[in-house]
Amino acid sequence: MGKKVLVVDDSALMRKHIGGLLKDAGFETFLARNGKEAVEMVIEVRPDVVTLDINMPEMDGLTALSQIMTARPTPTIMVSSLTNKGALATLEAMAMGAVDYVAKPSGTISLSIDSIADSLVAKVQAAATAQVKSLRTRAQVTVAQMQPKPVALRAPGPRKLTSTAFGLVLIGVSTGGPRTLEEILPLLPASLPWPVLVVQHMPASFTAPFATRLNTLCQLHVKEAAAIEDIQPGTVYIARGGSDMAVGERAGRLIIITKPESSKFLWHPSVDVLVASALTCVPPDRLIGVQLTGMGYDGAETMAELKRRGGRTIAESEETAVVFGMPKELISRGGATTVLPSGKIASHIDRWLR
Repeated sequence: MGKKVLVVDDSALMRKHIGGLLKDAGFETFLARNGKEAVEMVIEVRPDVVTLDINMPEMDGLTALSQIMTARPTPTIMVSSLTNKGALATLEAMAMGAVDYVAKPSGTISLSIDSIADSLVAKVQAAATAQVKSLRTRAQVTVAQMQPKPVALRAPGPRKLTSTAFGLVLIGVSTGGPRTLEEILPLLPASLPWPVLVVQHMPASFTAPFATRLNTLCQLHVKEAAAIEDIQPGTVYIARGGSDMAVGERAGRLIIITKPESSKFLWHPSVDVLVASALTCVPPDRLIGVQLTGMGYDGAETMAELKRRGGRTIAESEETAVVFGMPKELISRGGATTVLPSGKIASHIDRWLR
């Protein structure tokens, strides 16, 4: 048999459909009705991947995940609703070590399951090779995350960025990204001279809560990018889900432009769209590209082009990447100026910009 997957859901029908779908894809499947059963079966069965519902009786998914990540860290995919409440719970799960999530089907389950089938199978396949870390204790939170935010420095005021002044840090990330970003962005100092633009593959209902969460952790100001706005220092912009984020110019100033998703690109928000647009507005030597954990190759070619034109790039190393897809693609194209574990990326960016 193939890799072992534990499907956890309080709905018998959902367990049946998800389990059948994964079995047809070649996985050996096991079923659990709630979080308590899930924790017991993770220890007994030792699955390669867990798909975990959030709202369940007796023990909910977040409680179960915390126990799984403590007892036997296992790649886990959350099955989450796309509501605001579901987004917040999913982001909490990602911070605890879940590697990815799929949208919980609504309406007629047998029909809705088909709409997420390809995504679910692909994510389970990626998770089966993902690296997970045990749940961090409160004592392991970085000093930067515990310090109060320097409000005076994070309010950029009227200063605007022009295409000939300062520069941009461009970050692309997918599977495993939320937790990785929570490990990197809080370590960037409030005095960082260049703004940071982040493309995290995420649905529209998740990016605003994610930006709000990051804003409580980071010394820089973090916000979801608006449809059109001036790019300001002291700010991290999170691309809005359901669209693509591009860099443009208006009256000599750098701006963010939110565009409809283009069918030319497989993943959204698109790293390729962001990097390609930045190269049309900013000198390459004033761009830093950072390729983090994720499936696929989004951003690999455009960041390699950035390096070929004289820019600098960082690829996350295999030792820390949850899924070594996107960074590996950048490295294979000769597009990485340096390869670093996630814990050293923030300090390296800061050193480059001093």
